Amino acid sequence: MTLTAPRAGTTHPATADEPRPGSARRRIRLPFNAWHLLLAPLALVFALPLVWLLLSSVMSDAEINRFPPALWPSGIDLGGYRYVLGNALFPRWFLNSLIVSAVAVAANLLFGSLGGYAFARMRFAGSKVLLVLMLATMAVPFQLTMIPTFLVMKRLGLIDTLGALIVPSLVTPFAVFLLRQFFLSLPRELEEAAWMDGCSRLRVLFTIVLPLSRPALSTVAVLTFLTTWNDLTWPLIAINHDTQYTLQLGLTTFQGQHHTRWSAVMAGNVLTVLPVLLAFLGAQKSFIRSLTSTGLKG
Repeated sequence: MTLTAPRAGTTHPATADEPRPGSARRRIRLPFNAWHLLLAPLALVFALPLVWLLLSSVMSDAEINRFPPALWPSGIDLGGYRYVLGNALFPRWFLNSLIVSAVAVAANLLFGSLGGYAFARMRFAGSKVLLVLMLATMAVPFQLTMIPTFLVMKRLGLIDTLGALIVPSLVTPFAVFLLRQFFLSLPRELEEAAWMDGCSRLRVLFTIVLPLSRPALSTVAVLTFLTTWNDLTWPLIAINHDTQYTLQLGLTTFQGQHHTRWSAVMAGNVLTVLPVLLAFLGAQKSFIRSLTSTGLKG
């Protein structure tokens, strides 16, 4: 048996351990998620109006009214902020909005927790029907209820007071429903152990359930604050005197009266948006956690 040498130009067949040329594709690993390539430009587009608002608030009226408009201020001019805070009722409007929003948030957290826990854990006659009726009110537009609400507030003597803005916002169906959905996702064993130790339902709710429901409570607080703070239609109907204006209503009137002072208008808008932006950024993580956990059970 003779061994023949391999001919020139021939190659050995590739073994299983040797990678074939071109068989393994190079994978490009990015230092960030590939979705950021799409989300970053979209976030920039949505942030452009806010950036433009902030830059315009530190411009002078001459720069704002110039054509073509200036894209960058030549210097920081705080005249608009000084005019808003010194020559208008803006601080009073800010305080009114803060009072109304704070009371509405606290009331929705309290009454929403009580109602949501009752629908989630207590079984009584007509509970499902009552829940459906309550949720059905969310589909009724405000234009159909503003006149009856106005008449009720008038009979209570609350028109042209902050009470007319607070009472209709004390509890909302959305707060009850969102907290109910979150309570359903919590294990019953914790509550049953507390009942065996002699705790009442209210004590179980406030000492066990609510500390575990911080994401849902944060979500209700943020959404209630945003809705109440940005409300314009109902204050426009219920409030007549300028000292009782909320920030949105006062800013609209201020803009109509001082349309030539665009720097002051822009500064007022910045001060209006700032609390809302800080509230959302502060509760962003809890907001996302709540939305991802409230739909676990029906």
